[in-house]
Amino acid sequence: MELTETLHNFPNPRPAYRLELLPVVPPFFRRARTGDVLPGELVYYGPAPRYYGIGEVVGETERHLVVDFRGTGMFGIHEEVIDRRYVLPIPPEQRDLL
Repeated sequence: MELTETLHNFPNPRPAYRLELLPVVPPFFRRARTGDVLPGELVYYGPAPRYYGIGEVVGETERHLVVDFRGTGMFGIHEEVIDRRYVLPIPPEQRDLL
């Protein structure tokens, strides 16, 4: 099976943003554990930026964040509740490049 065949299985196989520029940060890294984000901030899913895309934090609890990804990633996800350690702010130096 070729890569082009498998890409067609995703709702958004080629996201408009250059998500490959975002650093992949596994949840067990210190940077992920200490990432504090606030509602309204632009974030991404650290372990796999291409899957979810770029989103805005629209709600929070003590342990989880509600993120509106607006279908910007390969999976076409819009709103998702994610554990805080998986969500990272977009680095300022990357914002203009995306």
